[in-house]
Amino acid sequence: MSTLMRRDVGAVAILTPRGYLTGGEETEALETAIKELSEAGNLALVLNLSETQHLNSTALGVLIAAHSSYVRRGGQMKLAAVDKRIENIFIITKLSMVFDVHPTEELAIASFSASV
Repeated sequence: MSTLMRRDVGAVAILTPRGYLTGGEETEALETAIKELSEAGNLALVLNLSETQHLNSTALGVLIAAHSSYVRRGGQMKLAAVDKRIENIFIITKLSMVFDVHPTEELAIASFSASV
């Protein structure tokens, strides 16, 4: 069973999905949370994937759509603490060139102030 934790550090929203993102309820919960943040005007999102063991193409689609939405609105979405297996998926699909990936949540958060 997957759960989704949300917290804020200043203007940065942090979402931490737990478990498997394989296109079911857990992926829908993540998609809904991202959509709610977007609609509320959030421009700085960190997805902390430290507790995500697996994601499939459906979940990748959610991440790509979220990234596009943030870029389109002048915001930024960053990934943090990505598991090696998931990182390999990003490398194989060339998504490592699309997503801004940081080794820790703290570095991802800090990177927003550096880019403003």
